Amino acid sequence: MEFSDLARLAVWTLSGAVLLTLLMLIDSLFTKYKDFEELKKGNLAVTIRLVMKIFAQGFILAYVLEGSLSIVNAWIVSFISFIILLVLERAVEFMLRRWIGLNLDEGTERGNIAHGLFAGTLHVVGALIITSALSI
Repeated sequence: MEFSDLARLAVWTLSGAVLLTLLMLIDSLFTKYKDFEELKKGNLAVTIRLVMKIFAQGFILAYVLEGSLSIVNAWIVSFISFIILLVLERAVEFMLRRWIGLNLDEGTERGNIAHGLFAGTLHVVGALIITSALSI
């Protein structure tokens, strides 16, 4: 492996880490509770949802980075994918609240593991759908 390959690896990895951090900070603005405060309290439901959310964003980011020729393009596609994932999640959560009275945010904050797992699954499934759509 040449130095230029190592430098590219470092730049792309750092870029991905920065973008993932930025996306998670933005996501925290749309979450009704503070993920890391709940994590510190030992709220397993929030922790499960947070881990699955990070995995989903990382999965999208890995897919986009692998297929991008430029970091700028990867950032743009990743950010748009994040917005789509956020909208999908909110739409499904709205329908669940409206149709069956299931409030995932409230249940997750209260520590209901089933709610946290279901909410996290929405992120992962959304990521799978988005990456599949990107490959078309």
